Amino acid sequence: MIEYSHSKVVSVAQAIDLYQRSTLGERRPVDRPDIFAGMLDNASLLLTAWHGETLVGIARTLTDFTYVAYLADLAVDTAYQQQGIGKQLINETRLRLKPECMIVLLAAPKAHQYYEQLGFESNPRGWMLRGS
Repeated sequence: MIEYSHSKVVSVAQAIDLYQRSTLGERRPVDRPDIFAGMLDNASLLLTAWHGETLVGIARTLTDFTYVAYLADLAVDTAYQQQGIGKQLINETRLRLKPECMIVLLAAPKAHQYYEQLGFESNPRGWMLRGS
């Protein structure tokens, strides 16, 4: 049984452990707990999935709740994938946004088809300016 929450506290150690157990750990600074603390503390919306006391999924969003929401991270433990957890985390996110609010994201190459199956539209006009 998976429990979804928007209020359960997630420690930096729990988050890093989950990212390492998901494919997202390859592209996030799992060796920088200070950065992870900021990622968690400054998210506008943090939805989590739990199997008992184990964090198995997270959706981390930056948003104004009305016009646009940037789904910065969607991570699900690889042992729990293919069970609809990611889809449910996105649904839980949508429930907390205004109906007209769009969700945007940058998909990892491996996840391109996943988001397409969920109804996301690909947009070739995305740009990034990386920090130092």
